[in-house]
Amino acid sequence: MFNKTKSPAPQPRSDTGSAIPPLPDLPTPGAPAPAAAPAPRGGPSPVSSRGLSTLSSDLQFDGNISGGGDLQIDGAIKGDVRVGRLIVGETGAVEGNVSADYVEVRGRVVGAVSGKQVKLIATAYVDGDITAEQLSIDIGAYFQGRVLQGRREAPAAAPKPSTAPASATPPHGDDRPQVIDMKPGA
Repeated sequence: MFNKTKSPAPQPRSDTGSAIPPLPDLPTPGAPAPAAAPAPRGGPSPVSSRGLSTLSSDLQFDGNISGGGDLQIDGAIKGDVRVGRLIVGETGAVEGNVSADYVEVRGRVVGAVSGKQVKLIATAYVDGDITAEQLSIDIGAYFQGRVLQGRREAPAAAPKPSTAPASATPPHGDDRPQVIDMKPGA
């Protein structure tokens, strides 16, 4: 009644024109080993397009670091750090103040931490005050200091003329930052 023709079994393709490309670290079957050129990474990167600079675990740095880029610290720094995005790795240590838009601490920081978004991962050790708009502290992270939560102050502009009398108190819902004391016994 029905006549079905058998199609030939699919053959593996030797060209990669429409086939799914292999993973970057795996060679294509039947192809010669690639040269030592780095393979391009696909998909979105958790790091911005500026790239990530790394201070490796066997390095120590004495002095201040500043810039607009991204930095991962796996070594030790004695000095202040001011960058765009900062990750202090599990083996990283900073003795000084830290300031970045995004700060993630997995290692040790002894000094003030300031950022729009600050995350203390479970392996973090922070001994110093934290100023942040958003703060996340994982269970197991050690933190001793004060938290100042609020928006960063805008650059000083010309003072606005006030229509309220000078003796008037601000309303209850003002935008002043809150201070939370996290020291034991306080």
